[in-house]
Amino acid sequence: MRHSERHRTHRTGWLRAAVLGANDGIVSTASLVLGVAATGAGTQAILVAGVASLVAGAMSMAAGEYVSVSSQADTENADLAREKAELADNPQQEHAELTAIYVKRGLDHPLASQVATQLMQKNALEAHARDELGISDTLAAKPVQAALASAATFAAGAALPLLVVLLLPASALMWGVAGTSLFFLAALGLIAAQAGGSPLLVSTARVSFWGALAMGLTAGVGALFGVAA
Repeated sequence: MRHSERHRTHRTGWLRAAVLGANDGIVSTASLVLGVAATGAGTQAILVAGVASLVAGAMSMAAGEYVSVSSQADTENADLAREKAELADNPQQEHAELTAIYVKRGLDHPLASQVATQLMQKNALEAHARDELGISDTLAAKPVQAALASAATFAAGAALPLLVVLLLPASALMWGVAGTSLFFLAALGLIAAQAGGSPLLVSTARVSFWGALAMGLTAGVGALFGVAA
């Protein structure tokens, strides 16, 4: 009988960026909307502030993800270039390093040496990148993918509280935006947990708690000082 396993590690790169983007979009825009609404501003002013938050936030997320993940990619590429040079200059020493890695993982020395030999014959750089440096195609840094995922999901998350602002009357705006945003955050936590295979309750509670805290503090600042936080 065939044994089937479902692993989710290959999703970590885009899933992290997507969850971070959507979470920030909901939390930052909803918080800003509540902060402005708490000052007594009208719906039009709230929408203008919210749209500005959406555009600025999406661009900021994209730029931040691209820069940070590019730095990671630069480090990985530098390590790969160094490893490639070492393989060309001293293949015996690199073979010994790979053999030692497999010995530490539980193989006896003759078998470890044989495995290292066969893997290096197939693709020496790939073997050392994966087993010595911890770099693989699955986990490698992808700056463009991370930037696009963050920008798109931030915009999608930020659009949700703005849609609520459009649909609700001014009298119900504060509680409506807060309540629906918490619902959206809880749904995001469930989706992220399902996609990543993590506990549903923990993920949902974590996202909802920090979102509620951010919105509560921002609304409080708006009400206290009469300005948007």
